[in-house]
Amino acid sequence: MRGLDQQMRRELEELDGRGLHRSLRPLETACDPEVRLHGRRVLQLSSNNYLGLATHPELRAAAREAIDQWGCGAGASRLITGHTDLHADVERRLAAFKGTEAALLFPSGYQANLGAIGALMRAGDHIYSDALNHASIIDGCRLARAAVHVFPHRDAAALDAALRNAPAGGRRLIVTDSVFSMDGDRTPLADLAEVAERHDAILMVDEAHATGILGERGAGLAEECALTHRIDVHMGTLGKALGGAGAYVAGSRALIDLIVNRARSFVFTTGLAPAAVAAAGAAIAVVQREPERRRRVLAHAEKLRRGLRAMGLDAGGDTHIVPVLLGDNRATLAFAAALLEHGVLVHPIRPPTVPAGTARLRVTPMATHTDAQLDQALEAFASAARACGAPR
Repeated sequence: MRGLDQQMRRELEELDGRGLHRSLRPLETACDPEVRLHGRRVLQLSSNNYLGLATHPELRAAAREAIDQWGCGAGASRLITGHTDLHADVERRLAAFKGTEAALLFPSGYQANLGAIGALMRAGDHIYSDALNHASIIDGCRLARAAVHVFPHRDAAALDAALRNAPAGGRRLIVTDSVFSMDGDRTPLADLAEVAERHDAILMVDEAHATGILGERGAGLAEECALTHRIDVHMGTLGKALGGAGAYVAGSRALIDLIVNRARSFVFTTGLAPAAVAAAGAAIAVVQREPERRRRVLAHAEKLRRGLRAMGLDAGGDTHIVPVLLGDNRATLAFAAALLEHGVLVHPIRPPTVPAGTARLRVTPMATHTDAQLDQALEAFASAARACGAPR
């Protein structure tokens, strides 16, 4: 093992030399607008807890009650004895929320994407995936053993041309994020739906970063674009804007039944813990009852985006996610360190999470941030830009 240990150390040194080494950094408090890190209070601007629901009293209460009634774990896979009335009830509520016939809970978004893609696609089929899709989609495509075709980011015309030239035989699946997690932009969903219908392709949309934020009831980009019934497979997560843990796939009853039978990441894993299931049900209720939360987080992001652009920083996106592109890995690390010195936690994002040469700071406000806290963040960015020699 000594030889292996030396090899691993060399690999870690190589990562460090390229500015790509990562390490875990434990927070000392819950995921609130302010957190304690290394004994000091800092402003949290790197969370996916977009609506601030992770510490909402209704979610806490629902989770506690579920533990009291159902215990801490499901006890088995859902097809054995891990399926409860609680799971069934929240799945019905998720289907109603999404406007579909049925829904199915998964322990994580990663497992949901692997399971859904793998259940639908096999050798001889063809998958068409956006170039900037999440890693879970990419891995789901790889594991499905179908032929994978990557189309340029948000380019429906290129996708249409690829499908026109596709070989005969097999299913065709178009899969895309609805809101891209590292760029904060939206897929051209109406155009993709037209392409899918023109070529008799299945359309799968990952709403992980849109669920709870977009749409009249917070059901995602499909709802916002009035395209719910033109999408075959809806996927989303419960651990971002909905504040808990887990994920779902929603669609027709036939789709969900097929996934129950074929999705290896569903069949061969323990069911989602009761506390997480109950918290998801409570979160759906809060999201629909309090639309001001999603309006507030979108307004917060736009305020930050305008302020950062005024400093000369390359702040992108058109949603609640604000990427600040810096390009160089080490420059991005230095900027993040300077922000932390000024009491603001923003995580540096580097390859392979994003393409080489596009390292960035991913700025994500929460609905529960105050205007004063956003002003504090902008002041910290201005100071960090001066310290790092970045444009301002």
